[in-house]
Amino acid sequence: MAELILAIDQGTTGSSAAFFLADSLEMLAHQKVEFPQIFPQPGWVEHNPDDIWKSVLTAIEKSWSQLQGKHPKARKEDIVSIGVTNQRETCVAWHRTSGETAGNALVWQDRRTADRCLGLRDSNWNDKIRQRTGLVCDPYFSGTKMEWLLKNRPQLLQWNATNNLCLGTIDSFLIFKLSNHESFTTDPTNASRTLLFNLKTGNWDDELLGLFGVPKSALAKIIPSCGAFGKTRGLSVLP
Repeated sequence: MAELILAIDQGTTGSSAAFFLADSLEMLAHQKVEFPQIFPQPGWVEHNPDDIWKSVLTAIEKSWSQLQGKHPKARKEDIVSIGVTNQRETCVAWHRTSGETAGNALVWQDRRTADRCLGLRDSNWNDKIRQRTGLVCDPYFSGTKMEWLLKNRPQLLQWNATNNLCLGTIDSFLIFKLSNHESFTTDPTNASRTLLFNLKTGNWDDELLGLFGVPKSALAKIIPSCGAFGKTRGLSVLP
């Protein structure tokens, strides 16, 4: 079988996986798996990170089965690259060593930090945030969500004290899982949706991290979007 590319699209209501020929980009198989939406109270929207991960694995398995039905000689070793696209502002907290997640992810639609954002808009921070990040201060983005998680989930401070806290967008969570906890990385297209990314320096902004109380050590390493983010390990569905 020719070389294959796997594309993972982790969206708000479901996860898709598609296999393409690496040379022609012809799509050979595609499957989507949905997962539950969680609404604890009006204005709050959450996802169970385990549901997200299971939906990704199941989509890959179903897409691979579909591919093998058409091309029985295909082997998992033919997969030479994986691309990930995802719901960007949704954020997750997890333990760097064990991989344990600290409750549900806060989805981009979640509005629980609206009052915090209104307060920042009325302060001197509003223009500074816009100038550095290109974004308005809105609950849509990850910064105030991460701040809320740090203030409302006590285990995060305990994990941070031992350098075991990971705060990330969905791409970094998936890469962490795909690499069997070896890679904690993100790219500028995801980092730039957090209210924490300085567009001029191309890195996390120390002053904005201080504003939201987000420890830099808990954030993913930013590498170019076309870079190598890690290697898959320990998964039966992938090489």
